[in-house]
Amino acid sequence: MRSRRLVSGSEIALSDQERPSNPVPQDPIIAARVEAIKQLSGGLSDRVAVMDQSFNVVYANEAAWSGQENASTCRPHAKCYEAFAQRTDLCGTCPAIKVFEDPDVQCVSCSGGGDGTACGMQQAFPLTDANGSVVSMLVLFKPTPQPAHAATTVNGSPTPLGDGLGDLIGRSLIMQQLFDMTRLVAESSATVLIQGESGTGKELLAKTIHALSPRRDRPFVVVDCGSLPETLLESELFGHVKGAFTGAVANKRGLFDEADGGTIFLDEIADTTPTFQAKLLRVLQEGEIKPVGGTRTVKIHARVISASNKDLAELVKAKTFRQDLYYRLAVLPLYLPALRERRDDIPLLVRHFVAASCARHHQPVRYVDERALRLLRDAPWPGNVRQLQHYIERAVVTTVGSSLPCQDLLDQSLGEEDESLRSASRGAVAQTERTRIVDALQKTAGNRLKAAKLLRISRASLYNKLRAYSIE
Repeated sequence: MRSRRLVSGSEIALSDQERPSNPVPQDPIIAARVEAIKQLSGGLSDRVAVMDQSFNVVYANEAAWSGQENASTCRPHAKCYEAFAQRTDLCGTCPAIKVFEDPDVQCVSCSGGGDGTACGMQQAFPLTDANGSVVSMLVLFKPTPQPAHAATTVNGSPTPLGDGLGDLIGRSLIMQQLFDMTRLVAESSATVLIQGESGTGKELLAKTIHALSPRRDRPFVVVDCGSLPETLLESELFGHVKGAFTGAVANKRGLFDEADGGTIFLDEIADTTPTFQAKLLRVLQEGEIKPVGGTRTVKIHARVISASNKDLAELVKAKTFRQDLYYRLAVLPLYLPALRERRDDIPLLVRHFVAASCARHHQPVRYVDERALRLLRDAPWPGNVRQLQHYIERAVVTTVGSSLPCQDLLDQSLGEEDESLRSASRGAVAQTERTRIVDALQKTAGNRLKAAKLLRISRASLYNKLRAYSIE
C-alpha cells in the first residue's frame, strides 16, 4: 500500500485575521487541513507552523511565536526565515524544500544539516490540495528539552520516551514521526482515518489516540464493519425501535449512542456498502442519528476514528467508495507502516512480546540470542506485527529452556505462504509432544515403561516417538 499523506480534511475556511498578505490562492481542502492543524496545535506547548511554497507563514501556534524577538511585527504575514531564523533572506539550503521538490516525499527530517535548521525545524510534512499537488507544508519544530526521567503516560502507565507511545512500540524514525502526529491528533475532536496493512496495529493506534485524548474517561467502542451485513450494521450503530423489523422486540441503543462523549472506532470501513456509506455521511454531516424504524433523531457526541487495510483514495478513484465520505473521514489521516518498513524495531518488539508471553504463561523471562534476533529481523512477516506476536507466543508455549530457540520454529512458521499455517500447526504440535515426552522421562528417571504410563500411551508408541524425535 502506498503511504498516505499525514494531514487531510474537509471544507473549512481560514479567518481573515490569520490569512497571510501574499499567500497562494486558498484551496478549500488546504484550508480545511490548516483549520484541523489549528484545532490540534492551538493549546500545545509544541511549536507547530504551516508554510506555503513561498515560505509565507500561513499559520503558527502561540508556542511557535513565543520567544521570537520580532513576533509582534511579523505576524500574520511573515516569511518563515524572518519569523523563526531572524534572517532577511532565504536560508538557501533548508532541507524542508524537498517537500515541494519531490511529490513522493512523505516527511523530511530537518535535523541532518543545512542552514535551514537555524530556525529549529525538526520535521516537515507535505500538505496536498484537492488535486493531490503539494502546495503547503506542516512544520514541527524541535521540542523543548525534557528531563531525562520524563515519560509519556497512557491510561496512567508511563512509557519511556524513545521506546514507544502507550502500547505502541518502536524506535525507528517512521514510528517516531507517527508518534509525533498521534500526540497532535489526540488533542483534537476531528475524525481520524488510519490506513495500513492487516496486522499493523490499527486498533491499537486508535486506542492510543483515545487514551491520550480528553475523552479518555469516556467509552471506547469498536465496530468491525466488515463482519456485519448492511442491515445489521445499521441497527448496531444507530439502534432500532421496537417492531422495526422481525426480532426487534424492544428498543435498542446504537453504538454511536453508547460511545457518547467518547470514541467510536469503525474498523474495515472500506467493506461497507454504498447505501450504508450515504447514511454514515449524513450522520457525520448532521451530528445526529435516527434509530432504525424511528422518527426522532438523537444527537451524538462521539469522536469517529475509522480504519482500513485498503487504500481508500484508490477506491474513490475506482468509484467503489464515496469521495465525500472519504474527505469527512480523513480530516486527520494516519498511516501505519508495515513491519518490513521498520525492521529495526523487530528486536525491540521480540523482547517485548517474549516478556509479555512469559508473564502470561507463568514462565521466567526467556532469552533470545542475537543470531535468532537477526533471523527474526530478516524474516518476511507478511502478517506484520500480529504475526510476529503470535509466532513468539507459540514459541514460548511449545519450547523449554532459558533461551528461546526461534530458528527451529522459524523455518516452519515462515515457509511458503500456502503451507505456513499448516506447517506452523504441525510444528507446534510436534514441539509440544516432544517436550512432554522429555519431561516424562525426566520425572521417571529415564524409565520408559513408567514414562509411557505417565503419558497414557503404549510402550510401543513411546519407542516410535523416541525414534521420530531423535530422543536418546
